[in-house]
Amino acid sequence: MLGLSGGVDSALVAALAKRAVGRKRLLCLLLPCGSSNQDQQDAKLMIKKFGLKYKLVEITPIYKSLCKILPWGDRRVMGNLKARLRMLVIYYFANKLNYLVCGTGNKSELLVGYFTKYGDGGVDILPLASLLKKEVRELARELGVPRSIIDKHPTAGLWAGQTDEKELGISYNELDSILFRLERKRKQVSPPNKVKKVQAMIKSSQHKRQPAAIFRP
Repeated sequence: MLGLSGGVDSALVAALAKRAVGRKRLLCLLLPCGSSNQDQQDAKLMIKKFGLKYKLVEITPIYKSLCKILPWGDRRVMGNLKARLRMLVIYYFANKLNYLVCGTGNKSELLVGYFTKYGDGGVDILPLASLLKKEVRELARELGVPRSIIDKHPTAGLWAGQTDEKELGISYNELDSILFRLERKRKQVSPPNKVKKVQAMIKSSQHKRQPAAIFRP
């Protein structure tokens, strides 16, 4: 079970999951919430090419209803609300069908905390957690994910014009290079301010990668 967004990460997870469990035991959910037409077209392209079983659930009306009753929030807060709504629906179907939920986060995003806590971060398994974004694209090419999906600018589709790299403030190529060298304690080739920025993101997002703290008397 996974949410198919039209991006390369979810496309690769869908391709891997189909290989692992077969078409009949995999359900891909399309969960548009003010999503771009291109993202929906790319998700359907994956469905057609790989023969994936899917269900479309339009959650925009739910999101709009919540916007009417909740106090104002900036686009980051409202974007996180979208991510959590999507995971709510995914877990509804997982619960109903007794399925596991596949996360689509990759190593680059997980290490710097670029995911929504209890949104796209609330999953059962993370097939891409050991792959940097560069490696995700390479494996996607090997498995036949459409080139248009691999080459598109990554976006979570949380607001109009949003892209991952704009929000991160760094390109995936540079992020991957910094993370790779930090992990292996190699000399950095990126500017020091970029390295410090990535280190700060890793530190500030540590709480996202840990279970809730348990306080004992």
